[in-house]
Formats: sequence, C-alpha cells, structure tokens
Amino acid sequence: MQRLRRTTNAAGSARQWLAAAVAVIAAGAVAGCAVGPDFHRPAPPSVDSYTSEPLDSTVSTPGHGGAAQRFVTGDQIQADWWRLFHSTQLNGLIKNALAQNPSLQAAQARLEQAQANLDVVQGGLYPQLDVGVSATRQKFSGAQFGGGLGGATIFNLYGASLNASYDLDVFGGTRRSIEAQAAQVDFQSYELRATYLTLLGNVVGTAINAASFKAQFNATQAILEAEQRQLNLVEDQEQAGAVPRSDVLQARAQLAASRTRLAPLRQQLAQAQHQLAILTGTFPGNWNPVDLVLEDLSLPQTLPLVVPSQLVRRRPDILAAEAALHAASANVGVATANLYPHISLSGSYGSQATDAGDLFNAGNTIWNIGVSLLQPLFHGGALHAQKRAAVAAYKEALANYRQTVLTAFGQVADVLRALETDAASLKAQQIALDSAQKSLDLAQVQYRAGAASFLTVLTAIQQYQQSQLGYVQALAQRYQDTARLFNALGGGWWNRDALPPAAQPDNPVQLQNSEEQ
Repeated sequence: MQRLRRTTNAAGSARQWLAAAVAVIAAGAVAGCAVGPDFHRPAPPSVDSYTSEPLDSTVSTPGHGGAAQRFVTGDQIQADWWRLFHSTQLNGLIKNALAQNPSLQAAQARLEQAQANLDVVQGGLYPQLDVGVSATRQKFSGAQFGGGLGGATIFNLYGASLNASYDLDVFGGTRRSIEAQAAQVDFQSYELRATYLTLLGNVVGTAINAASFKAQFNATQAILEAEQRQLNLVEDQEQAGAVPRSDVLQARAQLAASRTRLAPLRQQLAQAQHQLAILTGTFPGNWNPVDLVLEDLSLPQTLPLVVPSQLVRRRPDILAAEAALHAASANVGVATANLYPHISLSGSYGSQATDAGDLFNAGNTIWNIGVSLLQPLFHGGALHAQKRAAVAAYKEALANYRQTVLTAFGQVADVLRALETDAASLKAQQIALDSAQKSLDLAQVQYRAGAASFLTVLTAIQQYQQSQLGYVQALAQRYQDTARLFNALGGGWWNRDALPPAAQPDNPVQLQNSEEQ
C-alpha cells in the first residue's frame, strides 16, 4: 500500500512538473522576439494628378452617346458601376457571369486553400497532443539479457499513453511563417477581386464589341440596299441608252466589293457571342445570342476619379503586389530564425501491462519528459544562402510592387486621354458622316440630271460607307473606354460588403475520406 502511494505521488509530481514546464517555456516563447524585418506598408506616391494636364470634361456631340463627360475627383465609385449603362441585357450577362464563370470559381477555391493553409501553420503555435493505444504479443529469449540458454518467454503487452510535444518559437520562426501565410491569404483575396474586376471588364467590353459589330453589319446591309437600288437605276438608264455600259459594270463592282465586308463582320460578331458564352460559363452550342444594341446603352456623363494617392489602396492588383511583398518580408524572418537554436519540449504519460485489465493500475504507470535543443553548426552555408535568397526575393517583390503601381497609374492616364480623344473623334466622325451624306445625296441628284459622272457617285458612296462605319466604331470605343476607366480605378469593390459567391461546378468531384481530422 505504501509503495502504491509513492508511485501515485511520483506520477502526480511528474504531471505537475510537465504542466509547469510547458507553461513556463510557452510563456517565454510567446514573449520572445521574432527575428527578421517588421513589415511596413509602402507609402502612397506623392502625385497630384494622373496626367500632366488635368481634365475637367470632354467635348459633346449631337446625337446618342455624344454627351460631354465630366470628371469628378474624389467621387465614390459604385460597386455595380455597369448599371450606369442602363442596359437590362448587360445586367443579365453580368449576373450570369458572376454566378457561373469558372475562372472566378477557381479564384475562390484558391482563397479557400490559402485560408486552410493558414490554419495549418497556426497549429504550430500550440502543443501537439496525441493518444496512443497499442496491443502486441511477443516472444523473447533470456539470452539477450545474458541468460545463456535460458528458455523463451511469450507474453502480451498492452499500452495506452498521452503524448505531448511543443516546439518553442523563441526566435519567431513559426510566427513569421504564420505572418507569411496570412499575407498569402490577403494575396489570394485581392487576386479574387482582380479576377472579379477582370471578368466584369471582359463581359462589358465583349458585349459592346458584339453591339458594335452588329451595328456595323446593319449599316453595311443598309449601304448594300442603297447600292442595289443605285445599280437598278443605272441598269434602267443603260437600257434607255442614257448611260454607258461602263457605269453598270462599275456599279456591280462596287456592290460586290461592299458585300465582301459582310463576312468578316459576321465572323467577328459570332466570335464575340462565343466569348460571351464562355465568360458566362456556357458552351457556345447552348448559347442564345444576346441582341444588344448600341442605342440601348446610356453613356455615363459623370465619371468619378479616385484621388491618385488613394489608388494604391483601391486597385486589387496593387494590393495583391503589396501582400506578396509582405509575404516576402516575413520569409526573410523565417530564414533568419533558421540560423538560431530550435528548442522543443516533449513528454508522455500512460500505462503498460501484460493484461488489458491492469492497464490503468497505479503500478503500471509510465511517463517521460524531455527538452531538446538543436543548434545549427555547419550546413555548408545553406542556411545563410537561404537567407540571402529570401532577401533577394524581397527585393524582387518590392520592384514588382513599384512596377505594378507605375503600370496602374499609366493605365488610368491612358484611359483618361482615350476618353478625351474618343469624344473628339466621335465629333469628327459625326461631322464627316453628315458631310458624306450630303455629298452622296448631291452626287446622286447630279448624276440623275446628267451633271455628274458615275465615278463621282461611286466616290461619294465609298466615303459615306467609311464614315458610317467609322462613326459606329467611334461610338463603341467611347463606351469601351468608359468601362475601362471604372476598372482602371478599382471598380468600387470596396463599396460592396462582399463579393457575390460564384456557383460551384455542376458536377464536382466527390472526395473520399473527407472527414476533418
């Protein structure tokens, strides 16, 4: 009885010593420093405007889509900026794309993966506890204990134990690893937003392209009808002997040349519709073409401009580059911590018995506790090389961040100048179209009266055709660049509580053994 009491006291002392050791060393680890640089966000660039000459507004042109656009610095960008075009069809395309686009689904999955990996790394801050249960039947000879030719012994051995281990983060290697992985979560989060904005821009841009090709196709068909009427007129005049045969041949050649423009436009329209199908997660064979007309779009007349110093806090690609820089900074700390001692604590408490019923008797208690220290001495310079590589990776990430910022500012400057040019180009195209229309009408009247040659009519037809297509292209480009501005400024995602979740794939792979451990 007295021996049992001593054994119990010894086990209790061991457990108390183990608990106290874990508490003391864990507290020391938490209070320990984390080696390596502490990350600081890069300061915003000190610039006042995106272009050398500030823009207030664009010129206006009579007609649909010709209103002047005014730039308002510091105005908020609404998250659903595409609704400013007031197109029900465009809104429907965006809704389907956000729900079904595979690229957006993949970006969401990458974010979930990064978040799960962060949970994995964070587990390194806590003690690892495992329960072990064993049952063996074994035979050994007394000879291995110096028993000579002693007989063999067969017995059963049962065991149950609780094992604990704890890696002390004295120099912050684990904490820096967590910091790096948390930055990766930020990176994937901003990459998701960048994918979201890219998808919006692609859908809007492709839809406008489809509308432009449709408008050019319709304009070309209208010109063909006019040229066919002109040909009929010339043929009638030729039969009456009023015009030479050459005029008929020229009219037929002009009509044939105009017809050749239909096939490329039909192909471009089909490609735009196929691209819309892909963007919305639909097979082109199952796609119902969207009949979007340029005249159904409204041109936003007030365009917001993010303050230049705030653009680095709005563009997802810049924020993603900043997160990558943060991760690279933390990895320098990880590589630095690898140069210092690694300290770990381990222990176990359990029972062993030759009979399962005696497992938890006091006399069968077993336990152990230990502390280990591993100090790197010689690794052929590998550890120092790893730190130099981490520092070089940080320098690369910093250069990439600066390049991303420069590129972003360049994109905003480009699209601002493009909007200014688009408005002027549309106005010039409108003037050219009006002049070409008047010139064509006059040439046809003079030709009927015999005061002008048919070559004059052909020249007027060609000029009108080019002006008509040029006007449609200029109008579509104005819508395109307006959408590009919203995307270049960050798309207003910060004014949305959360991104709309994309639907899961129709037939997801069923994973086996998916129970959480």
